[in-house]
Amino acid sequence: MQPNTLLDALLDEAGVSNAGLAARVNRAGRTRGLTLRYEHTAVARWLKGQRPRGQVPDLICEVLAARLRRQVTLDDIGLGVPGGPPAAGSPLPGFVERAAALWRSDEQQRPHTVAAPAVTGTPAVMPVWEWENPPEDVDVSRTGRTTVSAADIAVLSAARSHYEQMYRRAGGIATRARIVGFLNTETAPLLRGTYSDALGRRLHRATGGLVAVAGICAYDADAHGLAQRYFHQALRLAKASGDRGLGAYVIALLVNQSLFMGEYRQAVAFAEAALRAAGTQITPALAADLTAMQAKAYAQLGDGAAALSCIRRAEEAEGRITPGEEPAETGYVQPGFVHVQVAEALLDLGDLAAAHEHASEAVGAPSHDRGRVHRLAMLCQIELRQGEADRAARTAVEMTERARGMESRRLRERLTQVRERLLASGGGDAREAAALIDGALRVPL
Repeated sequence: MQPNTLLDALLDEAGVSNAGLAARVNRAGRTRGLTLRYEHTAVARWLKGQRPRGQVPDLICEVLAARLRRQVTLDDIGLGVPGGPPAAGSPLPGFVERAAALWRSDEQQRPHTVAAPAVTGTPAVMPVWEWENPPEDVDVSRTGRTTVSAADIAVLSAARSHYEQMYRRAGGIATRARIVGFLNTETAPLLRGTYSDALGRRLHRATGGLVAVAGICAYDADAHGLAQRYFHQALRLAKASGDRGLGAYVIALLVNQSLFMGEYRQAVAFAEAALRAAGTQITPALAADLTAMQAKAYAQLGDGAAALSCIRRAEEAEGRITPGEEPAETGYVQPGFVHVQVAEALLDLGDLAAAHEHASEAVGAPSHDRGRVHRLAMLCQIELRQGEADRAARTAVEMTERARGMESRRLRERLTQVRERLLASGGGDAREAAALIDGALRVPL
């Protein structure tokens, strides 16, 4: 049995205890001529995943609807028809409740949420297909307890920038708890509040950007199933906002995760979907990232011609980037970013000289510390492949110093890989650099 996080979240929102729900269900049952004697222990079993019998699920909906002053369905409380067909699309009100339930479950560190595996096949593809295809949200307005203002949306946008910077400096492990707490305490009440269609679209856009960063942090913490769910949430929020560019940005995050999981054909297909569906809303920076990642996927698939074609497209798009005209989300595409992506593709294709040239240009360009660590790791890997062990050792030392203070499983993996390759090279300087990395890895995450 899987815990019923939806019912748990609604009870929390309604301010109803287990004993309180049992008593209310008993009273509601009497109005239907039923004699029920539920206690808090029964509700605890429902929350653990047991399905109540007979009319009780309908009574729970009735009780919570009266308390929350809105319609509550069986799907909303996690008691829809078992094994039944999924609802067409993702209706927005139900989606909001499911999103809030995930945030709450993540904040509470529920194992079934944090340790969930990433889905593959149709479940992985459907959110992208739903984003790209009709139906669209005709009206996202809502009536709730809290009146949402433009100032509230500005706070969400500021929070996205704040947590993104924290992630870059401290890593996803340290940042994730903070951003998930913010989603629970500040964001969920706004999504359930009162807003017009126009303001609601801005609200869903700001929330989508924030949820995407939560997904990035989960990915950085090696919680891939959770990261994927956050990315899918952000994609649904992007659809509700009507901002195709935001949706394409979220798909770029899914492409990156697909590359990490070895789903190279999926990475190519997702990138194509983003480029196709977003059209003119694709900014040069985002186009550069998507096509560079396609180049990496094609290189892994052994299609050198397609990889080189994508490299040319990525470099052309990079040349069209105009500082100040990109949305906040694509700020990660900094000078040199495309070079390191291209270097990785060229390394997989076996062109070490060209890969070294691009990696060197990437390292020579300004970037935040996290980006610089990845660039240095790529350069070090190429130098080792070229037999330049002493030069690679110097690069590894700078990489390790830059990584200090960051709690990130992705960076930890990069450091571990570099350490193993340094030791395999057999050089004295390389062994010293590997020992320095050992010291950095000594503190457990």
